[in-house]
Amino acid sequence: MQATSPLDHTLAEIIERYRQAHPASERIHQQALQVLPGGNTRSVLFFPPFPPAMARGEGCYLWDADGHRYLDALGEFTAGLYGHSEPAIRAAITEALAGGLSLSSHTAREGALAAEVQRRFPSMALLRFTNSGTEANLMALATASAHTGRRKVLVFKGAYHGGVLAFAGGGSPVNVPHEWIVARYNDLDDVQAKVAPHRGELAAILVEPMLGSGGCIPGDPAFLLGLRALADETGALLILDEVMTSRLSFGGRQGLLGLRPDLTTLGKYFGGGLSFGAFGGREDLMRRYDPRSSEALQHAGTFNNNVLTMAAGLAGLTEVLTAERLQALNARGEALRARLNAVLAGHGVAMQFTGLGSLMQLQPLAGPIRNADDLAVADDRLKALVFFELLARGVFMARRGFVALSLPFDEAACDRFVSALDGAVQAHRALLPIRG
Repeated sequence: MQATSPLDHTLAEIIERYRQAHPASERIHQQALQVLPGGNTRSVLFFPPFPPAMARGEGCYLWDADGHRYLDALGEFTAGLYGHSEPAIRAAITEALAGGLSLSSHTAREGALAAEVQRRFPSMALLRFTNSGTEANLMALATASAHTGRRKVLVFKGAYHGGVLAFAGGGSPVNVPHEWIVARYNDLDDVQAKVAPHRGELAAILVEPMLGSGGCIPGDPAFLLGLRALADETGALLILDEVMTSRLSFGGRQGLLGLRPDLTTLGKYFGGGLSFGAFGGREDLMRRYDPRSSEALQHAGTFNNNVLTMAAGLAGLTEVLTAERLQALNARGEALRARLNAVLAGHGVAMQFTGLGSLMQLQPLAGPIRNADDLAVADDRLKALVFFELLARGVFMARRGFVALSLPFDEAACDRFVSALDGAVQAHRALLPIRG
């Protein structure tokens, strides 16, 4: 019989307690196993033995099928910026439903929503809608390839730009077949070395201003501005994936840094909580999709302008998400991250939350983290221990430790999160790594 460490033993006990406390969720999972591989149709949501089946949400709280209430610190992986059941968005959806769902043509809302997006992102001189951030990034890459006549794309290890554009570990077997050049994030020397043999073949540089799914690792301003210069030198297009980081200010992180990409991709909360994506940028690039031209590039999609998303997105941007509220949320996130890190430091634990504003992630190690290589030595069992302990204390975040705050996530919610983390660390202090 193989011996287990105290950490393995404790983690197994906590997971078993979780299983026993969630019989309805387990039953729902078992039923789903009959028709879905692993009972799952969205890989990021799964963790063993099974995820909780959520039944409803209100404000910044969730209730699962077993009746447990959780503080929602995950915020639908940033798409849930408005929280659950925001009144203005609910009213807009109800009004839109009364007018009919599939109207077979344009509506007034789509132009109005595009104007609101453009108001926040002036670099998007023209834009088009898609149904997800994945689609937006696929279309931005297609635009770059069509414009430059090239196929090579510079991306970064640990980056995630969608289900078929994932670069954890350097890439995925299901990625679309562009000719990828994978470099280290926050490392211009590595970028130059990787690009040097292909400078005349580079179609695009696709980059997140902060690695989101890759660990909430902020891009150094000098690094991001260096990519802008490299794109200019090589004739490639700089595509800024702000699907997650758009929420860091009224104009995203590009607005904070004064960085002007050739193309920007968006998604998540811009649809008011419904499926949404957008890509846009320089007028000369986006004019290629003007159907009035005989040489127009095709971009179809039955639900690109679907009635409910247009209504929900427009209501969210015009009635709820002011610059002041967004600034306050990100300030609250900065303060929360500092408090969470103070808890960890106060207990002498070598763990930390990285990130910017209202986005952060738990890392089971101390010291600077600049790219995916720095996370290679992290022990995932430590994140699992904290995750399940927080879940038992009524705080729900991603199994990998990711946190995205919503507008209803107020100071009382922050206090509850800090208290839960303090209790979780105290309970397992002997099993957590100690600061040197």
